[in-house]
Amino acid sequence: MKKTKQLLACLVLMALGLGTAHADYTLNLVQGVTQLSHEVYDLHMLILWICVFIGIGVFGTMFYSIFHHRKSKGHQAASFHENTTVEIIWTIIPTLILVGMAIPATKALMDLDKVQESDMSIKVTGKQWYWDYEYLDSGVHFESHLDEASEKVHRLKDGDPRTVANYLLNVDKPLVIPTKKKIRFLFTAADVIHSWWVPDLGWKKDANPGFINEAWTSIENPGTYRGQCTELCGRDHGFMPIVVVAMEQDRYDAWVKETLEKQNQATDLSDESRSVLMAKGESVYLKNCVACHQIDGKGIDGWYPALSGSAKVTGNMDQLIGFIQAGTSKMPAFRKLPDDELAELITYIRNAPELGNNVGDEIQPDKITPKWDDDE
Repeated sequence: MKKTKQLLACLVLMALGLGTAHADYTLNLVQGVTQLSHEVYDLHMLILWICVFIGIGVFGTMFYSIFHHRKSKGHQAASFHENTTVEIIWTIIPTLILVGMAIPATKALMDLDKVQESDMSIKVTGKQWYWDYEYLDSGVHFESHLDEASEKVHRLKDGDPRTVANYLLNVDKPLVIPTKKKIRFLFTAADVIHSWWVPDLGWKKDANPGFINEAWTSIENPGTYRGQCTELCGRDHGFMPIVVVAMEQDRYDAWVKETLEKQNQATDLSDESRSVLMAKGESVYLKNCVACHQIDGKGIDGWYPALSGSAKVTGNMDQLIGFIQAGTSKMPAFRKLPDDELAELITYIRNAPELGNNVGDEIQPDKITPKWDDDE
């Protein structure tokens, strides 16, 4: 009796826990917001009800036969073998059912591949662990990383996910697209296999290194739609969200104009205060370095070196600049970082209390020059 009560208590606690952890948990597909998602959902429901009908028929007949023809009622097992009529019936009927299921399924698959006659194209590149978006028609190009609030909370031992809106499902720069336009996506990857999935769009596509996969969507109404990478792309695979923001055409045009203006601006190399360098440097660190070197700078033993007390980090400034710019076999080359972000990052990792360093110096953006350190 005691064990039964303990089991019941555990089940109740598990039910309460699941209710908290899965507030949006459902047992069915998301209907989505696109023509494709509705088509996929309708196909799913059609096949589901066909399977339910078949299951009821088969198991109903089986249970009826077991109950009404049981030995206790005096029934004897019949002895017969083969029946041409029955063989024909149970071959024709399943064939017709399968053909009936294949017709709408084939149509849905063909519709998913109709990428022709699109209004615009976006190249999506998966990288560990963020997405790179390139608008092939307008020239807009940016990276989309997990937002800082989620990054900090999931790295801290005492972090509380409930304090962050859309925890692990928010990014610093969302993918912005216009409504009522056919958008063609081209998917690839720079390192390992990733998979781009936004449930409301009704499909997902793998992003494979060296290959291009295609898909398309068209969203009727403005809104924000969230998804994630659904491929096991590495130890931080769960921290690679996707956010798609659909805008009316006029708002989208204004966003493109503003984004291009910022993108084409020359890097601001003016001096920054120590506090600004440190604050911005933390943001750069969270986007580019924290996955390997961790939020406390202790790295991962046997894999990634610690930054805390590292002679390379706290030593000669020019060598550190060259090392970061050149990269290593394990660390990508960060020549992509503009001079202001590199100055902010270096100031931060050399002086951040969180990383256990306090060199007491700083470097301004206009003092950054290319210094390759290819010997490392």
